[in-house]
Amino acid sequence: MGVYDEGGEPDPRYTLANERTFLAWVRTALAVMAGAVAMDSLGVPDPEWLRRTLVVVLLLLGGGTTVLAYRRWSLVERAMRTGRPLPRFGLGVVMTGAVLVAAVLLAVTLAI
Repeated sequence: MGVYDEGGEPDPRYTLANERTFLAWVRTALAVMAGAVAMDSLGVPDPEWLRRTLVVVLLLLGGGTTVLAYRRWSLVERAMRTGRPLPRFGLGVVMTGAVLVAAVLLAVTLAI
């Protein structure tokens, strides 16, 4: 069953705001993936095993963020259509934790 098959039509402003939020998360995911490609191209950090690990983790994070953003978009759209409360915001916690871990690893590596 699709999102548009449930409930009534919400105010278009809310639907469009939900779509803009989804697209903002997609842009964030693309930026994370571009950072991974840049990191690999520039050869930083120096230990190759760490660089490869960070690149793979950031690429997976970018792809995962897009999937989670779509999931959140559909949950919010469904909630607006059926009059239920909006879902919790777990995507922000995932992104914050992942970016923090990547930043700490890079900072430690560059400080050595």
